[in-house]
Amino acid sequence: MTQSLHVLIGLLLEGDQMKAAAEAHRLLDAGVDRERIVTSGIEEAMKQLDSKCTLEEFNLLEIMLAGRAATEVLRVLFPRGDHTAHKGVVVLGTPKGDVHDLGKNIVKSILVSSGYRVIDCGKDVPPERLVEAAEREKAMAIGVSGLVTTTLLPVRQLRPMLAGRGVQCLLLAGGAALALSSEERLDVDHVARDAFEGVHFLNQRLGQ
Repeated sequence: MTQSLHVLIGLLLEGDQMKAAAEAHRLLDAGVDRERIVTSGIEEAMKQLDSKCTLEEFNLLEIMLAGRAATEVLRVLFPRGDHTAHKGVVVLGTPKGDVHDLGKNIVKSILVSSGYRVIDCGKDVPPERLVEAAEREKAMAIGVSGLVTTTLLPVRQLRPMLAGRGVQCLLLAGGAALALSSEERLDVDHVARDAFEGVHFLNQRLGQ
């Protein structure tokens, strides 16, 4: 089973969409849990890409192809369809200063498949837009995913902005840069170490 996940990771890093999707189907048929495919497959590939970014041993095309392959795998794991359960509204975004959105898209797919309605504000999003969306949609939570350290300040601005508008909702943070910080430093309710932790946190708050 571990070897199978290595195959998936390799296909994701190669950006081979068709073979990565086929491997995801095979893993599901073999009884591998979706959560493990995400955390030990997709997220592991992301970590390896992050390392190459840090070492400047990458090119933009490589990252784009890997992202598209990961998106295809997510479609296999969490096919779009009618999700009748509606646990609550979650506003998602990649904070201002960060144009990466693969991590956010992973969390979005998991949230939707778990019965949440997601308002996706996109990437490089100023905190004002996230707060406005939360107020407009009466969201139970705002989730942010940041890959670079420049996102720390915009995240810390969310709580005061919510208070200024009289909006009460949970704040969740994750992603390579934000996951290294703490709830106290970011002024959020939860820092997720992987894509599923935030969903688990919301489910616990709902008493599920």
